[in-house]
Amino acid sequence: METTAGRRRAPAMSADQRRAMIVQAALPLVAEHGAAVTTLQVARAAGIGEATIFRAFADKDALLDACLVEAMRPDHVLAELASIPLEQPLAARLVEAVEALQAHLHRLGAVVAALHASGRAGRADRPVEQRPPSGGREESMASTRAAIAELFTPEHDRLRQPAERLAELFLGFLFVRGRMPGASPLTIADLVDLFLHGALGDRDGRR
Repeated sequence: METTAGRRRAPAMSADQRRAMIVQAALPLVAEHGAAVTTLQVARAAGIGEATIFRAFADKDALLDACLVEAMRPDHVLAELASIPLEQPLAARLVEAVEALQAHLHRLGAVVAALHASGRAGRADRPVEQRPPSGGREESMASTRAAIAELFTPEHDRLRQPAERLAELFLGFLFVRGRMPGASPLTIADLVDLFLHGALGDRDGRR
């Protein structure tokens, strides 16, 4: 006797899963269009009906706030930092770390710049009750420092400062350098070398 297997339905998403799915579909559109993105565009990108967005978010502003919060989350960059092989030389580890951090900041900057360019007020310019929560920024920085500190641990017996302090200095060095207008275009490897070895070479003029 011939039987036909019934088609299984995919398990329903939880409310949090649906919100996360919508945000992931919206992020590239927000980076491209800023606040001018429409909920219809987001719905098409997510493969859902537009009404589903408004069951997950109170309004488009709430969706845009969720996109900004997601862009600021460090999960992706922390995973990349954790995957850097500790068997590599320290300089190579730090170069990979800078590349991962710069990619994260580029993604965040694209979303923030697009929202600002399209006329959406920044958090500080909006009424308190309309601002997205700021929570997690300190935790994010602490997690990033810890991930960078881990990259110094194979050389723990040679470090002139604790790994946590070096991680803090390294991040400060990069961020200050990134804010200097007209700074010379040093490569990432040059920046890492300068951090590790300073401005002076040995007595023969070599690094």
